[in-house]
Amino acid sequence: MRTLLKPLLAQNPCFILDYAPIFQSLTGQNLLKLGQQVHTHMVLRGLEPNAYLGAKMVAMYASSGDLDSAVNVFHRVKYPSPLLYNSIIRAYTLHGYSARTVEIYGQMHCLGLKGDHFTYPFVLKCCAELSNILIGKCVHGLSLRTGLESDMYVGTSLIDMYVKCCEMGSARKLFDEMSVRDVSSWNALIAGYMREGEIYSAEELFGQMRCKNIVSWTAMISGYAQNGLAEQALSVFDEMLKKDSEVKPNWVTVMSVLPAFAHSAALERGRKIHKFASGIGLDSNASIQTALVAMYAKCGSLSDARQCFDRIRGSEKNLVVWNTMITAYASHARGSEAVSTFEDMVRAGVQPDHITFTGLLSGCSHSGLVDVGLKYFDGMKTVYSVQPRVEHYACVVDLLGRAGRLMEAMDVVDKMPMQAGPSIWGALLSACRNHPNLEIAETAARNLFSLEPDNSGNYVLLSNIYAEAGMWKEVDKLRILLKSQGMKKSPGGSWIEVNGKAHLFLGGDTSHSQANEIYMLLEELPKRMKAAGYVPDTRFALHDVSEEEKEHNLTTHSEKLAIAFGLLNTDPGAVLRVTKNLRICGDCHTATKFISRIYGREIIVRDVNRFHHFKDGHCSCGDYW
Repeated sequence: MRTLLKPLLAQNPCFILDYAPIFQSLTGQNLLKLGQQVHTHMVLRGLEPNAYLGAKMVAMYASSGDLDSAVNVFHRVKYPSPLLYNSIIRAYTLHGYSARTVEIYGQMHCLGLKGDHFTYPFVLKCCAELSNILIGKCVHGLSLRTGLESDMYVGTSLIDMYVKCCEMGSARKLFDEMSVRDVSSWNALIAGYMREGEIYSAEELFGQMRCKNIVSWTAMISGYAQNGLAEQALSVFDEMLKKDSEVKPNWVTVMSVLPAFAHSAALERGRKIHKFASGIGLDSNASIQTALVAMYAKCGSLSDARQCFDRIRGSEKNLVVWNTMITAYASHARGSEAVSTFEDMVRAGVQPDHITFTGLLSGCSHSGLVDVGLKYFDGMKTVYSVQPRVEHYACVVDLLGRAGRLMEAMDVVDKMPMQAGPSIWGALLSACRNHPNLEIAETAARNLFSLEPDNSGNYVLLSNIYAEAGMWKEVDKLRILLKSQGMKKSPGGSWIEVNGKAHLFLGGDTSHSQANEIYMLLEELPKRMKAAGYVPDTRFALHDVSEEEKEHNLTTHSEKLAIAFGLLNTDPGAVLRVTKNLRICGDCHTATKFISRIYGREIIVRDVNRFHHFKDGHCSCGDYW
């Protein structure tokens, strides 16, 4: 490159335009020092750039990572042109300065310089990132005046801007009016519909596309996963894996589909995707490994999650990687491991953030590490420069509440620098279930009824507390209140996956095709468990009926139905994985410990709060949850 420049500089050193092709040849080549030398050559000859040369110099500096020099050159040009403005607009956009890009475009417009098909896409991209619909609409109006709305690139940028500013009606109107559309306009609209939860509209567009690219397929998979439609996401991914599929998954597609496995707790299918990712050489991709850590943790396999974490090179373990592993340990109530991972992170020189402390404090809470959790909470601001948020106070209230230190928890609530929200009062009300305190329970419930008037779960929880205290009149009052307000109790439901198919059970469910076999097993089970020392905890039946009826009601809880189905339909020794939409009750927790010992099975139950690993008559939570 240097030898090519010498004759160019030697030809006519006094003619400024001779420098333009030199700077253009250096653009995008990461040859900053050489570009600086050429610039110095100009300065030594007393030459100042005009608008044309300035545009080339701005482009060279910006592409080489030196935005400051690009800006300096821009400001030295006395009579700017649209080309020069386009160059600096592109520079600011590529370096992530969206607000400054919009500002510069405003200057350009005030000078009477018209934008073109190069200007508008960059400005619209920045409007989208800033969610600045007002400027975006102004740009749209100007593009109409100049006849550029029909330009494919401008039109696509307008659609993307409207989509990201949540103006789907305007985006669709533009799309329908475009005479020529590229695949990007289709993809932008599909992604927008998915983000807004308009699944049918996204599916309709996807079905109409003649030429789908990797972004199209990934938008569908990601959209399904984000909307909790795991099976649809997996189905689209499977379509891409077929031999006759023209588009195959890449690392972004794999990243998009992995959350779907976390929703469905389909561990074996998740392992197949892991195998596929390894087969196309993605084992060294830190982002993929991080997504696998999250997937395995949410599917109940903490050992697999840790193996993926350990595969990531130390230099690539950024904050997201560490947070994912700490959160994984927290969800499995491995507080000690969450703490040690946090300390490893700090030693590695990675600065924690608010997500780190949410995971850390949650892990301490579910593991009974009260003093450890309080120490980290007290040091958040002073030691780690992280300002405590409401979610951190919720963790501390939960930490103290689970330990039965309800008065201390109330003291934390009273001294909070912000208003307590549902997470705070919910933690207190839940704590009063395990450590009865009617006064605090009623205070928490009153606040929850005000903050979440449509959440029937709060009424049910207070009703259960009253029932355990034998206050049946109060229970009846709450039931009447629930009925008068048209609220229904959320039914307890549990899922278990067998041979790739998920089976749902509700409490007292008799609709399953194997209901007779399931109930026969459950009728015999109490006898075997009682022989092993099991005593039914009829407090969790919570109905003012006889003890015999209470025992019968306990056997029909959804998690017991799912476990019984798993015992009937899996090979001896197979691990049973159950997901429950509510907190597992005390009796089901005790019963599952006995079942794990009697049948020699490992049973993993994921309830709304955390994982319970049952094996040989013990639970990983140590009966602290």
